[in-house]
Amino acid sequence: MNGSLLDYRFAVMTKNYMKTLLITIYNLNNHGGVENYYRNLIKHWPKPEEIKVLQNDKGKLTTRWLMPRWLPALELLYRTIIKEKIKHILVGEILPAGTVAYYITKFTKTPYTVFIHGMDFTLALRKTRKKRIAKRILTNAANVICANSYVAELVKEFLGQEQRNKVTVVNPGVNTRIQEYKNIEKQASELKEKYKLRYKIVLFSIGRLVKRKGFDMAIKSLPEVYKYIPNLQYVLAGDGPDKKYIYDMAKGVPNIIFLGKITEEEKWAWLNLCDILIMPSREVDCDFEGFGIVYLEANLCGKPVIAGDSGGVRDAVKGAITGILIDPNDSEDIANAIITLAKDKDLRDKLGEQGRERALKDFRWEGQAEKIYNLVTHNS
Repeated sequence: MNGSLLDYRFAVMTKNYMKTLLITIYNLNNHGGVENYYRNLIKHWPKPEEIKVLQNDKGKLTTRWLMPRWLPALELLYRTIIKEKIKHILVGEILPAGTVAYYITKFTKTPYTVFIHGMDFTLALRKTRKKRIAKRILTNAANVICANSYVAELVKEFLGQEQRNKVTVVNPGVNTRIQEYKNIEKQASELKEKYKLRYKIVLFSIGRLVKRKGFDMAIKSLPEVYKYIPNLQYVLAGDGPDKKYIYDMAKGVPNIIFLGKITEEEKWAWLNLCDILIMPSREVDCDFEGFGIVYLEANLCGKPVIAGDSGGVRDAVKGAITGILIDPNDSEDIANAIITLAKDKDLRDKLGEQGRERALKDFRWEGQAEKIYNLVTHNS
């Protein structure tokens, strides 16, 4: 009798213990949208003792001397699955991590879930060979989790009618604990004095300096804006490969402050003091904004946003509710949005507050991680 009861309890414990492994060719010590997604997923996993990570720190998953370069990941993934008794694999990117999981699970029979963010998918379709293996990887996956609705539709079309149901959208979450940065208001006040912004309408941008972010188009729109809002000040933070191109565009355009790379705390201070956040992202060479977490961060600070209507941005920004969606290739449309918000404080306050409520309600990382956890445990 007692033996049967112990056996039953052990069976229940074993069933409920769901050891999961995330494999990614990214190094999660680096900063970036994808790295941030996985760091927060791990941090907020409902049962942190059940999740392990196999990441490419110190280049341990790839090699320069062998082809294909991901061969070291095969052995490491196999050994980790056996040693840790992994029940489910979270695949950080379709290629090459998906290829590794696809081949290894033919031996281990471990189910896997593939994450797709955007450009990782479009790049996989460029070559026939990659497209073919991508189809096999996704067809054999237990789940496909997309970071935005836009890419989810692309994946569903690629997989066909029979496989559509395995595709789920789980947007990135947002750090709602702004209070962790205790001196934000003081720092914001100091920045306002330092840059003489007390009587200015502050238009703020932050991000990697690449054409896709649309900062060049924001600069292009400013001469028209100044005709109606002469006290507007544009502040741009960030660094990147297109820095020279963007800085050159600004030559002769007044009221622009370039901050370069700033700290996380400084970012929150600028979001706190600005009046409007703008990032008119657009698609460039198959690269598009997968989501745009900075829109939600600005909303958390009660600020309205101006966003390029492209890629996965519509998941982050609700037009006329949390900000204004514009045509990112039309400088006149961008200028009109800036002028509209700069002239109307009540509208800024309304959109900012609605954005804050939405971010707190729908985009807490605890909730996003739980969605993924439930999906994985249900299909294992």
